[in-house]
Amino acid sequence: MAITHQAMLSRRGFCLCCIGAATFASSAGWLTPSEVFAQSRNIVDSIRSASAEAPIKVHKLRNNISMLEGSGGNIGVLTGPDGKILVDAGITASRPRILEALGRLSNDPVRYLINTHWHFDHADGNEWLRKEGATIIAHENTRKHLAEATRVEDWDFNFPPSPAGAVPSEVVATDRTLNANGATLALKHYGPSHTDGDLSVTFQEADILHTGDTYWNGFYPFIDYSTGGSLDGTIRAAEANLSAATDRMIVIPGHGPVSNKAELKAYRDMLVDVREKVAALKKQGRSLDETIAAKPTAAYDAKWGQFAVNPTLFTKLVYMGV
Repeated sequence: MAITHQAMLSRRGFCLCCIGAATFASSAGWLTPSEVFAQSRNIVDSIRSASAEAPIKVHKLRNNISMLEGSGGNIGVLTGPDGKILVDAGITASRPRILEALGRLSNDPVRYLINTHWHFDHADGNEWLRKEGATIIAHENTRKHLAEATRVEDWDFNFPPSPAGAVPSEVVATDRTLNANGATLALKHYGPSHTDGDLSVTFQEADILHTGDTYWNGFYPFIDYSTGGSLDGTIRAAEANLSAATDRMIVIPGHGPVSNKAELKAYRDMLVDVREKVAALKKQGRSLDETIAAKPTAAYDAKWGQFAVNPTLFTKLVYMGV
């Protein structure tokens, strides 16, 4: 289903991780992937170009923590005298608007950047933020994917090794705690989920959780099998997020609006139900095309399937994992 200009804007511009079904902005208007390829522009570079015009919206949460929305994945920001701590970096073309938004929050310099995972819509800004003074922290698998050439099959795109300045200098194997600005940040590795290097970041005193792309609020998620992603791991990550959530917790998803425990539960329940339906069809011997034709996501499409990952692509991703 095509996404209208108005609908895309209402969901804050870009979903950069599920390109096979996406539409996005360019100077010629809203194009399908096939139309973009026909114009000899790959999707990743087109989205990078489009982000140069995207506005950045600032959501102030609590305890000097905010969310920046509009440059790829959602960016978490903690301000204070120890320096800003960012969770995810957005896209480099958004740099002027990100700097403007950060300046409106405080004059503190950037001290740390935490990558929730390696995808370009979350880590493309690493190099310029390093130049701003950020020490970059990520899971060891995220560092590996950024440091070497990496292909994502579902995007039909080969990413070259990142510049040295964009590669995280500090790595997390499982867990790490960071203390700054009177806050305790708990970093935790999910195991294989959206990719093989996803981290959550919990601001403990504020009761705020940044999930990265283990949670897409209101959208079917992308699962990157090319770099260790897993359907069952995606469900386990959803369970972990839900288990960690309190009734007052503010949840920053990788994509979509600021969220909460009730919406986390709805996301987990959707994933589990669709997995069961697709697994049952596959067990019956249905091919991928036959499974898609059976519309196992039909009960959820109106709510979850109106953005970059449409019902067909999501069914394919689930089918691959059962």
